[in-house]
Amino acid sequence: MNNNNQHKTTAAQRRYMIRRITVTGILAGVSTVLMMLSFSVPFMPAFIKLDISELPALLASFAFGPVEGVMVCLIKNIINAFFSTTGGVGEFSNFVLGCAFVVPAGMLYKYGKNRKFALIGSAVGALSMAVLSLPINYYVMYPTYMTVMGFELNMIVGAYQAIYPGVNGLFACLALFNVPFTFLKGAIDVLLTFIIYKRLSGLLHGKRV
Repeated sequence: MNNNNQHKTTAAQRRYMIRRITVTGILAGVSTVLMMLSFSVPFMPAFIKLDISELPALLASFAFGPVEGVMVCLIKNIINAFFSTTGGVGEFSNFVLGCAFVVPAGMLYKYGKNRKFALIGSAVGALSMAVLSLPINYYVMYPTYMTVMGFELNMIVGAYQAIYPGVNGLFACLALFNVPFTFLKGAIDVLLTFIIYKRLSGLLHGKRV
């Protein structure tokens, strides 16, 4: 009897792991496509794109844990790197910031699986992503663009000044534009997740809906 129960438990665990890997892969595929569908917005320089590709990663992080959320971020950026117009720099930045978003969200939701902890985790994740975007862009992204892509600092700052002439210097540009933009991007993903997660939860976990 104990052997039968153990066999059933092992089989159930195996099925769960297979589903976990499969669903994570599917979410990574959706995330990859969403990243390819990025678009410019009028209140940001044209070289900065908006997308909702962190949405599937946040779903994976809520459904299975932060590791799966990180895997979605990793897979989508590896695939998009083959089509990159930034030499892979943009994809590296997207991966780091994506992890800063989904890891805190997934960890806090795992601690208390209810809407309160989902909201707190998502807010912490979006804020972490926004704050981290400042040093990542200032010390990594833009210096690399200037070195590899041949961009000049005055061209980059000029693109921001075309929107708001009162801003001066790269750091001020990033603080005034990129940080709020990154938080807004995270907030959109959070809003969409809260709208669809409950409907998708059963499907993600293989339950009848």
